[in-house]
Amino acid sequence: MFGDCASADVLVLGLGNRLLGDDAAGPLVVDALARSGRPAARLSDGGTIGLALLPQIEDAAVLIAVDAALFGAEPGTVRVFEGDAMDRQLGGTKRSAHELALADLVAAAALGGRLPARRALVAVQPQSTALGLEPSPAVAAAIPRLCDAVDELLARWTR
Repeated sequence: MFGDCASADVLVLGLGNRLLGDDAAGPLVVDALARSGRPAARLSDGGTIGLALLPQIEDAAVLIAVDAALFGAEPGTVRVFEGDAMDRQLGGTKRSAHELALADLVAAAALGGRLPARRALVAVQPQSTALGLEPSPAVAAAIPRLCDAVDELLARWTR
């Protein structure tokens, strides 16, 4: 079923604040994917998100959110949370406004019966989300691995 998804049905949503160091990981991944000419998906810089992103999520057959997230690992560690694991990760302790907002958006899409069945959170453990225009070296080095994780999900879910 998902192998026939058009690129417009696949949303890669980069989340984070570009002014807060490692929190910019999601938008930086969207930038890197756009520069590379891959993947065949709608790329969206969701910033620190808001309810305005709900239609994008509801219209997607596949949702891949990319964000910095705290999951107790070394800075720069990349993890992929799929389906229910994504929902559980978002349901944990919130440490940023956009993490809370993504959980709310996922819940709202589910309540409306329009949550993509294929969904994942591609996350990197931040080192610092203090004011700054550049990510830490650990997170900067993780950007290619985050892109690879998005590519792997797309290959599995859309081909």
